[in-house]
Amino acid sequence: MILKMNKSEAKKRIQELVKKTSYYAEKYYDEDKPEISDYEYDMLMLELKNLEKEYPEFIEKESYTQHVGGDVKKGFNKVKHEIPLLSMQDIFSIEEIDNYVKKIKKQAKEKKIQNKSFVVETKIDGLTASLEYKDGIFVRGSTRGNGQIGEDVTENLKTIKNIPKKLTENVTITVRGEVFISTKDFEKLNEEKEKNGEETFANARNAAAGSLRQLDTNIVKKRPLDIYVYNIQKIEGKEILSHNEALNYLEKLGFNVNPIRIHCNTEKDVNNAIRKIGEERENLSFGIDGAVIKVDDLKFREILGTTAKNPRWQIAYKYPPEQKETKLIDIVCNVGRTGVITPIAILEPVRVAGSKISKTTLHNEDFIKEKEIKIGDMVVIQKAGDVIPEIVRVNKEKRTGEEQDFVMPNVCPVCGAQAKRIEGEAALRCTGTECPAKLYRNLVHFVSRDAMNIDGLGESIIEQLLNKKLIENVADIYRLTFEDVVSLKKNGTKFATNLINAIENSKNNELYRLIVALGINHIGTKASKVLAKEFKSLDNLMKAQFDKLAEIEDIGPIMANSIVEFFSQDQTKKLIKKLKEYGVNMTVTEDNLGDGRFDGLVFVLTGSLADFTRQQASDIIESLGGKVSSSVSKKTNYLLAGEDAGSKLVKAQNLGVTVISEDEFKNMIK
Repeated sequence: MILKMNKSEAKKRIQELVKKTSYYAEKYYDEDKPEISDYEYDMLMLELKNLEKEYPEFIEKESYTQHVGGDVKKGFNKVKHEIPLLSMQDIFSIEEIDNYVKKIKKQAKEKKIQNKSFVVETKIDGLTASLEYKDGIFVRGSTRGNGQIGEDVTENLKTIKNIPKKLTENVTITVRGEVFISTKDFEKLNEEKEKNGEETFANARNAAAGSLRQLDTNIVKKRPLDIYVYNIQKIEGKEILSHNEALNYLEKLGFNVNPIRIHCNTEKDVNNAIRKIGEERENLSFGIDGAVIKVDDLKFREILGTTAKNPRWQIAYKYPPEQKETKLIDIVCNVGRTGVITPIAILEPVRVAGSKISKTTLHNEDFIKEKEIKIGDMVVIQKAGDVIPEIVRVNKEKRTGEEQDFVMPNVCPVCGAQAKRIEGEAALRCTGTECPAKLYRNLVHFVSRDAMNIDGLGESIIEQLLNKKLIENVADIYRLTFEDVVSLKKNGTKFATNLINAIENSKNNELYRLIVALGINHIGTKASKVLAKEFKSLDNLMKAQFDKLAEIEDIGPIMANSIVEFFSQDQTKKLIKKLKEYGVNMTVTEDNLGDGRFDGLVFVLTGSLADFTRQQASDIIESLGGKVSSSVSKKTNYLLAGEDAGSKLVKAQNLGVTVISEDEFKNMIK
């Protein structure tokens, strides 16, 4: 394909591939929400690598071939890896395996290396983690991040039972492993999420990654995370000569080590090992996305070294996904926690990659149209990441003429409210505020800290209230009595008193909290504060026209459309009426107006503050009429700079923006 391209065509295709792979990589690494299968992504990357090799003058700095992994998630402290956590080069054919093994053996002979053997291991489909121990005690754990800098996830890693907090020897060591969720636990996790009307995870890898990168450790505790350790990054006071020796030593220290590792001497041994793992992969208790071939001799590894992105002493072979053909019997719709209506394909049961498949998601209307899927079609399915079934294509040659088109519903199949597709989204959503399929998650959101902040109304209590039919919508929270809730906990008198008081106190919350609590699509805390300040009452907001809303800074047409759509629903109007009757505040009170001393002023915050969290400082600024921006520009009036202020401080100084300290800020708000 490359040979047929002229330079202009090659440049254009490289630009297209960089854009595509960057988008899919961001979804995979940073958001833990993949949109295509691993294999499809690998094929795009392979095409890009080949083109860049042929036309190096067109290599772009933004290309994912030029760097490792994803970015550090906001909310985590950064960790600089002493030994970079690099990724692996992927290969896809037996011929490439043979070439790699021959090349390494030739280099070993030239360097007079005696140990010319390899170790072949399973490539576990999870999230890389680095574990640091000082004198045998676990002191820090981090993600790979971009290979150089990762995220400090120590507390989250401590929740994993198979990570030893104390080693059997008082050794100072840094090891590398893969955090994952077993196939069985993953299926249970998704079943539970499905039962609760929550969005399911795309695959086990993303479930593990999404869990480990949670900012709330309490959530992590509920996830069945596991780990296999497979490499020593650094060790003090002990010489280890081979990878095999390292793995045995890691086991002795108490680590859970990759259970499948095959020692190989020849190309034939390596090929047999890869074939054996491939044959057994559907029977494994954990998901894999390939096999890894590693040089056994550690001194030889140092000689071989690394590229900017990959170690030369190891390579990953990627198995092609197993595909099966079956009949699509029907398409039904499920309603998720956010009201997203998802089409589900009902299939004639077929066994793929070790499990029986009888249904799979069709994602949305666009996916059905793109694949040209009809009810009654013969379809080819595979498992994305060997876990989640997906339809790859339709076998149109086997159509009989009896196949039927599928049309997405215009009303919610659960509550009958209007179903609408919002501009800029692929999803169709139920617009009903009292849809049973959405109720539980709506209640959890309504009482959350950023919304009505009703302490004591946790998820388990909400479940009990729903099961006992004590609440049927969010407004029903305000008609709960002491007698209703006292029996929900053992010795529940104190609990009931505190909860009823918390519910009563929430009636006096600021207006913006109520707007947040209503769960309008696209409307978060920041937008809610803007709306509260602009309209002063919920009644005014409900009457607001699209044009007026769209003109407001920080709102725009997409949010405006969501607001108008939300308040036009009969269910919304009934809900607001009930909340009014129960005495919930719906206006901006004089107490919350502030004195307006920061009216028209734009602040940016950077660095660590001693006496305020970022949120507290932002709330104060906004309560006094100011606006908080995330980036420095010519429109910025003040940069509030704490300790370890970074690039924002430099930019502010260059633009002549007034920089204030925390003490100066305190004087301004007195």
